[in-house]
Order: sequence, then structure tokens, then C-alpha cells
Amino acid sequence: MKPVIVLVRPQLGENIGKAARAMLNFGLTDMRLVAPRDGWPNPQAGPAASGADVVLAKAQVFDSVAEAVADCAHVYATTVRKRGVTKPVVTPEVAARDIHAAGERSAILFGPERSGLETDDVALARTIITVPINPEFGSLNLAQAVILVAYEWSKGEALAQPSINPIEPPAPHEELEGMILQLDAMLERANFFFPPERVVTTRRTLRTLLTKPGWSSQEVRTVRGVLSALDGAKERRVEAQRRSNDASS
Repeated sequence: MKPVIVLVRPQLGENIGKAARAMLNFGLTDMRLVAPRDGWPNPQAGPAASGADVVLAKAQVFDSVAEAVADCAHVYATTVRKRGVTKPVVTPEVAARDIHAAGERSAILFGPERSGLETDDVALARTIITVPINPEFGSLNLAQAVILVAYEWSKGEALAQPSINPIEPPAPHEELEGMILQLDAMLERANFFFPPERVVTTRRTLRTLLTKPGWSSQEVRTVRGVLSALDGAKERRVEAQRRSNDASS
């Protein structure tokens, strides 16, 4: 079950919008607001959400944290400070695994931008989520905190978008071999294989290099087209030089 994101006493509409954007990026849509400072709805939230309007439209407002999490069996409080409350402390990754394993609804609390959650807020939670962070600079804004937790939760979901262009299967070896032989013939004519005692090793290295990418049939045809064009251009240069020599003699 998807977790509920609870913003406790958020101060700026822009930050609520940015948090909504972070939520929707990773498939979360249930936002609950506890006593937002500037009221709700807030005209500044929409532009900051950058299209995450569905989250804002569904957002619910509550007067207290207790009311906001009343239907949630598991409550997590995000904080980087010790609040004098003895509770289990986990990382976002561990919390995400626990939320996925739980069959009941979970809520994740995020505090106000300036001060974070108060001790009384944390007291309502069963578990504290703390992000491993640089001890010399532990400042995260609201949207950053939401996106870190939401991202960890999303790892257990099938949210990855398919490739715009489907990945083609590797070309048959016969096609790949034809490309390698074409290049080999061109290199032979260009006197690339020198000195003689290095020819076998050089050819083996080239073959290894060309078989690594897993070329598709289309890619093999494209490369062979490039080789043919280069080979033809060389032949045209040789013919032009021959004609020039004939004309001057």
C-alpha cells in the first residue's frame, strides 16, 4: 500500500508544490497537510508543482497530526535531530522495505521548513527516519527530504518507463562476421596490419572489440554502409590522383 505523505505545518505554498512534484515523480499521490501556515488552497503551490496537480487536488487538510494519521497503522517521523524520544531509527531504504512489507497504511511525517518536527509530533510516530547525511552540513529542504524517501519507496515499484525505441535483438553472427571481414579487407588494403608478427594479435583485438557491443542488424547495416562509403571515397581519391598524374605526364 502506498504511504501517505504528511506535511506538518508547512510554511510556503511553493514548498508544498515542490513536495507534490517530488511525490508524483515516484508514484505517490496521497498528501495530507497539517495546519499549513498560509492556509489551503495556496495559489503559490500550483506553479511550483510543475504539473503535479493531481496531488494538490487530492490534498487533505487537518488541524492536528493525530487527525492526519488516524487511519494509519504505521507512522514514521523524518528528523535529523534527537528529540529526547527513544524510538527505532532507520534509513529511508529500511523504512521503504518495511512499508512495502506492511499490509496496512503507513504515514510519513515531514516537519516545517525552518524547525522540523517538534517532539510532540515525533512522539506520535513508531519509527524515526533519518537520512545519512554530511554531519557538517545536514540541511535538507522539504522537497529534498520528500524526494529521498519517495525514491527509496519507489524502488519496490514498477515505475521505470520503457524505452521509447524498443531494444532490438543482437544481429545473427553471420551479419556481424560480414562486417568484420569488410573492415578487415579495408584495413588490409590500407596496410594497417604491421608489423607482420603483430597481425594475428591485432586481428584478434579488433574482433573482440567489435563483438562486445551486441550490434543489432540495423546497427550492423549502418556500420557497413559507413565502411562502404569510406572505401568508395578512397577509391575515388585514388582514381582522381591517377587521372591527375596521367594529365601531367
